[in-house]
Amino acid sequence: MSLFKARDWWSSALGEGEEFDQGCLCVGDVDNSGTGHDKVVVGSYMGMLRIFSPHTIKPNEGAQGLAESQLLEVNLHNAIIQIELGKFVSCSDLLHLAVLHPRKLSVYSVSGMAGNVEHGDQYQLKPVYEHNLQRTACNMTYGTFGGVTGHHSLCIQSMDGMLMFFEQDSYSFGRFLPGFLLPGPLVYNPRTDSFLTVSSARQLESYKYETLAVATEAENRQDADLPVKTGGKRLTPDWTFVLGEQALELSVPSFSHASSSIFVLGERNLYCLRDNGQIRFMKKLEYNPSCFLPYASLTDGTTNLLLGNHTNMLLVYQDVTLKWVAQLPFVPVAVRVASFPELKGVVVSLSSEGHLLCSYMGTDPSFFSTPKVDARDVDYEQMEAELKTLQKNIREASRTQDILPKADAQEDLTVTAVVSNSMDSPSRALIQDIDGLPVPSVTVQLKLKSSGVVQAPRLNVLVQPPLSVTQNNFVLDTMSAGSSTVVKFSAFLNGHYPPADLTGDITVSYNSPTGVPRVLQARFSLPLALVCVSTSPAKSTKFKITVDTNQPPVDLRAMFPEFSDKSEEKDGNSLAFLFLSGQKVSLVASKTSQRYRIQSDSFEDMWLIVKELVHRCDQHFSKLGFKDFRKSVSGPIPLQDYFLAIDHHFQLRVSAKQFQDLLSERAIQFRAIQRRLLTRFKDKTPAPLQNLDTLLDATYNQMMSLAEAAEDNQSQLDQAFAQLRSGTHLLVLLLSLWQGLPPDQTALLEATLLPLLQDTPQLGWEESCDAAVTHLLRTCLSRSPKDQAISLAQTGGPVLELPKDTARLKKHITLLCERIGKGGRLSLCSEANVQVPAQIQNLAAPDKEPKDKREDTSAADEVKRERKESASKEKKKESKEEAKRDSKEKRIRPRRRRTRTRRAGKGKSRETRKRPRSPPPKSRRRRSQRRERDEERRRGISFLPFCICIRTLTHEGRGAESSSLRLGGSAHGGQ
Repeated sequence: MSLFKARDWWSSALGEGEEFDQGCLCVGDVDNSGTGHDKVVVGSYMGMLRIFSPHTIKPNEGAQGLAESQLLEVNLHNAIIQIELGKFVSCSDLLHLAVLHPRKLSVYSVSGMAGNVEHGDQYQLKPVYEHNLQRTACNMTYGTFGGVTGHHSLCIQSMDGMLMFFEQDSYSFGRFLPGFLLPGPLVYNPRTDSFLTVSSARQLESYKYETLAVATEAENRQDADLPVKTGGKRLTPDWTFVLGEQALELSVPSFSHASSSIFVLGERNLYCLRDNGQIRFMKKLEYNPSCFLPYASLTDGTTNLLLGNHTNMLLVYQDVTLKWVAQLPFVPVAVRVASFPELKGVVVSLSSEGHLLCSYMGTDPSFFSTPKVDARDVDYEQMEAELKTLQKNIREASRTQDILPKADAQEDLTVTAVVSNSMDSPSRALIQDIDGLPVPSVTVQLKLKSSGVVQAPRLNVLVQPPLSVTQNNFVLDTMSAGSSTVVKFSAFLNGHYPPADLTGDITVSYNSPTGVPRVLQARFSLPLALVCVSTSPAKSTKFKITVDTNQPPVDLRAMFPEFSDKSEEKDGNSLAFLFLSGQKVSLVASKTSQRYRIQSDSFEDMWLIVKELVHRCDQHFSKLGFKDFRKSVSGPIPLQDYFLAIDHHFQLRVSAKQFQDLLSERAIQFRAIQRRLLTRFKDKTPAPLQNLDTLLDATYNQMMSLAEAAEDNQSQLDQAFAQLRSGTHLLVLLLSLWQGLPPDQTALLEATLLPLLQDTPQLGWEESCDAAVTHLLRTCLSRSPKDQAISLAQTGGPVLELPKDTARLKKHITLLCERIGKGGRLSLCSEANVQVPAQIQNLAAPDKEPKDKREDTSAADEVKRERKESASKEKKKESKEEAKRDSKEKRIRPRRRRTRTRRAGKGKSRETRKRPRSPPPKSRRRRSQRRERDEERRRGISFLPFCICIRTLTHEGRGAESSSLRLGGSAHGGQ
């Protein structure tokens, strides 16, 4: 038994296939019995009106008890939109039932007669009056409009924004709401005699009844934007409040504790406002609400709310504080509070399918008592061993820094990709040939095998441009356990430049049997023969790359068998590749040394060949059993060649921005000319166009030319970005071979230099790469721990926008390569994760091994040395400033001397008064230092240095060093 579950007191299922909504539930003494007990009135969109008097059903009553609870069931033959209970008949204080249909408003009286037979009491529904509506109704509200007491009036909102007012059996007037688009919730506030609604502008608007009454008649003006032709004032809201979202429901409680509250339930927020439109409080909801109901609170100044959501929960709030949560068996669309003869304060809730539930919160008393269990002796040794195991697991878990959750041991679905060894015949490429070379295509076969039930799997294939596939989206049927499905598609080149990567990504999204969405990813590699063919080697080229190995060169014809048949070279030491776009790349194996040379006239096009060479060499020597195969690159890294690709890409981005600005200017000019022409054409007296039509044609032609130029520039930008990606991949590979970087550091370097897979107008490669490289230079590649701590203490960062030039980016990339060349280690889980010393509060104790102590001491000495150097620099700086200040005072001091000369008799004596000199700078500095030291002693701050030691985690997860920060304490209690 759950404490947080609504306890079912009475429930009923209303019909089959019927629909219900917010206005279909009403609670009150509909038969005017005078007992003060409520009945439940429910109407459906199918026209069925039901009245219930719930009571406790005994176990032996069953269906008979439910039948006795239903007082009345009538088919009104029209959809019931809303039902309300009030004093809608003049000269009568009895409650009547108002039923709103799409084209009719009906008022009924419900009466009960005592039965003389065993069937019990009889209830009748008698119509009192009705109004046929000229417009389709949406919702309604009622109240004492205009301050009239003793009876209630009705206001109906139509689907086209008209408010129709009815006083009992007569129609009063109608008004159109200004700026109307779609109807929103409507409620009447009796305290201010005003109507509240939420417009399509997503703002809460208040209209006074007096303003509506004296406004322009709706029948004479259906458009609020047209000029007023009859008497009356223009309708304007008394006040507005911007919500920023659509409102689901409005409520104006009338109990004393909330005398000035207006509650608005939005899609994501709950608002409480005063009667003048000022907000009292706002609650941001973390779920999708469905309905709500304010009710009286026992605490003065607060209001309780019942709020239902789409997760079958009923929440109780006191203002913004959550007090209780109860689980419901359905999603409520309407909720009310009622009092019945046997139980008061019952929560009545209704679902959209017709499940009516009367429940209360809390739990029933349980008389179950747990049986006594046999006492067992505690095994302290076993408990201690278990405690050690748990502590070890906690330490291991705290050391790991995996952000993504680990995959399950066995997936519900497995995807296997198989790429065909031969090209398709005939080719399925959209472009049949490029510069006379046929464009081939290759078939990729995907096999999906499920170990459990997989519901609604969707498969998506993504390849890098300009590669393309015949079909990239597949919608599959639900797969049962043990079933398999095969999907085939073809990949081909669909552009006039080589791709940056020949790998493709497969994403499969599906739902588990429990409804949990899951995503599975796989990858496949396309053959090199898809984008190039063999040709004769070039004699002289512009760019060259040499790869050194520790094993003799391999026969290139055996390493590239798909190109050896068509190659013109027979010795196997050279091979040439011609890309379909026209660039040629030569591969030469040295006969006397253990080297391979790749050369071409294009720096970026060498990437695919170098990558394929390294990959096939690794595969070849791993098959032969060589575990110590090494490869490296000697010589300087060709950064200047790489910077050419960066500059080309940046210039195209600048051109794209210029084209966009010019198009915006021409579009503004085009619209201005159109407005001028429209004004001339609408004028009753014709006037000359003054060459506006010629200017319109010229502006249109300019816009078309700019659009075509922008399209050409965008295609060139896509090609430049692909070339830039190829050059970046090649640079990362050369850096990893140059310094022998492990795979984790290579992956980090690639993520730094390639943060984006695609350029966008809002975020480009230059600013993203610059931010990532700057972060590495300030953290793991910083010059000293002090610089790293300062950089980590800084909050925020530069705004990512298009830079003015690429000088800063190229400088940072050069610094990155230099620091990697000097032995810098790329890592996100070492120094970069150490917190700033001033922010660390809880410190870990150092390890007890002598080696760790020695390393801690060396780290402490290094930090102490750095602190001494910084202190000496500060002292020198202070002394220089003091010397400058003294020299300035000396220059000024003679001018401030005041000399007075007096004469006495014949002799002359001169008395000179001078201002007292300031103390020398050394004594003044000692005095200030003494004062600072006394002040720090008074505060309890010591001057002992601190020691920082870094804990790094290796790739395998082992702790390499201990990490702690030790602050020395003094006799004054400083830490």
